[in-house]
Amino acid sequence: MKAAVYHGKHDLRVEEVADKNITEDEVLIEVRYCGVCGTDIHIFDGDGGSSDVHPPLIPGHEFSGVIAEVGSQVKNLSVGDRVSADPNVMCGKCHYCRNQKEHFCVNNIGIGTTADGGFAEYIVMKASHVFRVPDHLDFISAAMAEPISCCLHGIDLCHIKQGDTVLIIGGGPIGNIMLQLAKNSGASSVILSEPVKEKRELALKLGADAAIDPIKEDLNAFLSNNTQNVDCVIECVGNVHTQEDAVRLAGKGATVMLFGLTGPDKKITIKPDDIFKKELHITSSYINPYAFSRAIQILASGMLDVKSLITTVVPLERITEVFTNPELRKSGKAMIRISE
Repeated sequence: MKAAVYHGKHDLRVEEVADKNITEDEVLIEVRYCGVCGTDIHIFDGDGGSSDVHPPLIPGHEFSGVIAEVGSQVKNLSVGDRVSADPNVMCGKCHYCRNQKEHFCVNNIGIGTTADGGFAEYIVMKASHVFRVPDHLDFISAAMAEPISCCLHGIDLCHIKQGDTVLIIGGGPIGNIMLQLAKNSGASSVILSEPVKEKRELALKLGADAAIDPIKEDLNAFLSNNTQNVDCVIECVGNVHTQEDAVRLAGKGATVMLFGLTGPDKKITIKPDDIFKKELHITSSYINPYAFSRAIQILASGMLDVKSLITTVVPLERITEVFTNPELRKSGKAMIRISE
């Protein structure tokens, strides 16, 4: 079968690899679409993802497809089922798994990070981590279940209340998912900070109350003149400067969600006095515990517009272009079409 194989920093090749075999509790999925995530870019650039990456590896963890084969002990799934899958497979035995913190599992298998992922014609998954998607949900939207599940965990930790003012820094696909989730959580005002015009325009279409260019406009002055208090800041860039901005721009009693993924060796400067005087709650969000089924239900309901976030679709044969040409990722989500 064909797959995109990561061999090391800036070395991603589409090549023939051995066909996949399944065990009794696994299924074989014929992949339709697989999204390109910020984690994939970090891996390509040699920074690693949420777990250590050891090439050669097939990346990709945001995918949808059709079950092509089921193991002998799989009872709840059938050949032909339309599915997506949670890429985080936990051991169920370690301290964290046994204490309702399974996303910190010390034996976690990360599909697309520690095990072969979805940038391939076929992928093998534990049946326990595969979820059916309804017939009316198209495959390209179903491939967005994983990033939505991660955003759901993050938005849960923000504790947004009815009437809150939320500032989102970064208008990429994650930022615009967070925008919609914040609105659905009851935020009365959602403000986006984003230098790219096309992303600001999309944010306004998706329900942002204001979209500010932080390069050309004074964001701090805008917030001072148009809000009483910024109750929550969600940083979706993964840049040390915007993370520092998130703390600086947060209002009194605010939650600061550092959602964007930085390189593992990056450091930010924070004044403890700012945290003290504003009584800030600074937090982050790690993967997507207990949220995948919710993500599919949300997608099925139509309450989120994910189609508008997908601005680039290329076949597997051209995947390297998406990683080497930032213009293909500039305005939104890049999706790899594996098969029709």
